[in-house]
Amino acid sequence: TLVLGLLVYVSFALLLAFFRGTRLDLGGVVLCVILMSISALYYIIVGQYVIGKLMRLLPISGYDHGLLALKFTLMPVIIGVIASIGSSSRFYRSIFLEELGRDYVRTARAKGLRETLVLFGHVLRNALIPILTNVVAILPLLFMGSLIMESFFGIPGLGSYTIDAINRQDFAIVRAMVFLGSFLYIVGLLLTDISYSLVDPRVRLS
Repeated sequence: TLVLGLLVYVSFALLLAFFRGTRLDLGGVVLCVILMSISALYYIIVGQYVIGKLMRLLPISGYDHGLLALKFTLMPVIIGVIASIGSSSRFYRSIFLEELGRDYVRTARAKGLRETLVLFGHVLRNALIPILTNVVAILPLLFMGSLIMESFFGIPGLGSYTIDAINRQDFAIVRAMVFLGSFLYIVGLLLTDISYSLVDPRVRLS
């Protein structure tokens, strides 16, 4: 969900930034506001009804092992991406628009570079730092899984496993899950700092 969602959100935000100030951009922003105003539960219920019951393309709930698990996890992934496309794309669009107003962009345009090259070759690279920061912020959620998704689709995950441990008062498992989530978050922060120096040469590790 994280990888697919990031590709979709960044691509859609780049499209809106490329056509900034046009009707396409305005329509995209309005669509993002509408999508981010709808509850995630609505996406789950409608997705299960349309994709699972009406169209019968994917199973509504359940889980299996091996490659058979793909058909059970595909619907939660699709719904998860759609549920976050509004807020994430709007956030990334604002980042790209901020970068488009900087001096190095005007210099690149003055050199005669095409707008697509400026956007994809310069703006996208310089916008990677806030994008990476945003990705690291949701790493604990990726580790714990989406409890709502796991509950609705009957998928076993660490989120529901932790909740069950809390209900059973199995504090050994709870402490282990908290430690694992914190450790992953710290590792994510360290990897983000290292990636900063790779993305932006001005950043140096000390």
